[in-house]
Amino acid sequence: MKTIAVAGTFDTKGKEFLYVKELIEELGLKAYMINTSVFDSKIEVDVSNKEIAKEAGYDIEDIVSRRDRAMATEVLSKGMELLIPRLYAEGKFDGIISFGGSGGTSLVTPAMRALPIGVPKMMVSTMASGNVSQYVGTSDIIMMPSIVDVAGLNKISKTIFKNAVLAIAGMVGMADKIKKVEEDEKPLIAATMFGVTTPCVDFAKEYLEERGYEVLVFHATGTGGKTMESLIDAGFFKGVLDITTTEWCDEIVGGVLGAGPNRLEAAGRNHVPQVVSVGALDMVNFGPIDTIPEKFKNRNLYKYNPTVTLMRTTVEENIKFGQKIAEKLNASSGKTVLILPLKGVSMIDAQGQPFYGSKEDEALFDTLKNNIDADKVNIVEMDNNINEKAFAQRAAEELIKMLEV
Repeated sequence: MKTIAVAGTFDTKGKEFLYVKELIEELGLKAYMINTSVFDSKIEVDVSNKEIAKEAGYDIEDIVSRRDRAMATEVLSKGMELLIPRLYAEGKFDGIISFGGSGGTSLVTPAMRALPIGVPKMMVSTMASGNVSQYVGTSDIIMMPSIVDVAGLNKISKTIFKNAVLAIAGMVGMADKIKKVEEDEKPLIAATMFGVTTPCVDFAKEYLEERGYEVLVFHATGTGGKTMESLIDAGFFKGVLDITTTEWCDEIVGGVLGAGPNRLEAAGRNHVPQVVSVGALDMVNFGPIDTIPEKFKNRNLYKYNPTVTLMRTTVEENIKFGQKIAEKLNASSGKTVLILPLKGVSMIDAQGQPFYGSKEDEALFDTLKNNIDADKVNIVEMDNNINEKAFAQRAAEELIKMLEV
């Protein structure tokens, strides 16, 4: 029988979670009840809080005696993160759902993120109407607003609970109704793209796919880079075409699309062949023009659209980008090629365009060439703008060359 794991604080919300359990069973599915609360559950459970705490190396009684809510949440969250993937691997459940406020959401979502992509996971939360990146991360968690607090059964909460259960029941119970897609044996390639590097990636993608590869494109908006890195770590890709490393601009200068300090590490760490370029390192991303920090008001700004404002990077900033990228690539334990477009790193970094900057680009290229370890990284220089077909094809050819050795 298909099974849905129901995780939550059954000590204070036993009535609500019992209602969820009954809805699941009414649909002909089994509910696998997991108590994430500090105190004993008010309803029968399949996994106790004692088991969860033990997974994290703690005794639940000790946690109770400390009366430290933050510490309890941290321990139970860590226990869930370790326990839930194992229970799934053992076939205990087919999907997972939880309901909660900020505390409950923070407690369960790390465990959901630890599950493989494709496993149905739904978090009904009071936090779902805001920025949920801290809860979803690079996973495929579905966040559903609870509308009212998860506290009591009423006309609104019952409607939300019912819809949430129907949604995950559909994902779990109806999965076999859709014809299974046959496994495609084509090797997977990850590629990074931005609006201003789209022609390059489109050309390279077409070239690779004509030669038997499948290319998955990630939008280099912070989340895109993080997601790609996590999937490389998970072993999805045979090669990486990291054309667009612009997320380092935001990470270093302070824009809104940074991908964190570990960008450009996964391929090298996992011996995955990679071709890296400097796509869109001419720009830092901000929101609407009136949100630009005061210290940047006099910089070269470009209104890309009503919600996105770009800022041209300086010589000094490009030196920093070059140093950081060289540091990351020099740490690679796999095959790496760095390919440089000497006539511009984006669509608007070309003669006559608003971000054209030969001095800025030269600072970037010189820094990279002076800091890259030539024994580890092969540098290819192309007398093209990044979006010219010759550049894109050469990037694809260099990747294929490493993959087919």
